[in-house]
Amino acid sequence: MTQILKHSFEAVSLLTTNNGMLDVTIVPAVNQPDWIIPSSLILSVDDSQQQVSRYDWQQQDLAVFHLLLQDQAPEKMIVLEGNTTDHRFALQTAGDLRQLQARISEVKDVETPEQFSTTNGKDREEYFDKNDVSSYLYQTVMIDDEIYLVPDLDKIAYHLVDLDG
Repeated sequence: MTQILKHSFEAVSLLTTNNGMLDVTIVPAVNQPDWIIPSSLILSVDDSQQQVSRYDWQQQDLAVFHLLLQDQAPEKMIVLEGNTTDHRFALQTAGDLRQLQARISEVKDVETPEQFSTTNGKDREEYFDKNDVSSYLYQTVMIDDEIYLVPDLDKIAYHLVDLDG
């Protein structure tokens, strides 16, 4: 098995390509704020009616991260680009995706709501638990009085790959 070297992902390049405007997609999530993801990271959005842990996309077997309850019927599978093709993964969710274009100046960092801000004393850099929002939370932001979660997609991808590994 080859060791996958982790490198730092430069997300700023995804955000400043259009004169200070953000092209983002709002992804519905259960028991946490909806996710906000740069639209350019989304490779595919497919219909999905059954919860699965793996997803076959263009002959690539992808790990799946769920944004819904275990007994909730999914509707969408969202394939996200990773740092490498090995680090692509899919999000499974229910509900409609929304496209949003906002000025960077309109995106305000906000305090993480208390129910999502604790890692129970664990080292945030290493700790990852798909059931603990704070372990993959990068930042919470507000746009037009709505709070969104900015996920640490890099951390999620690496943990999903390591688990498969």
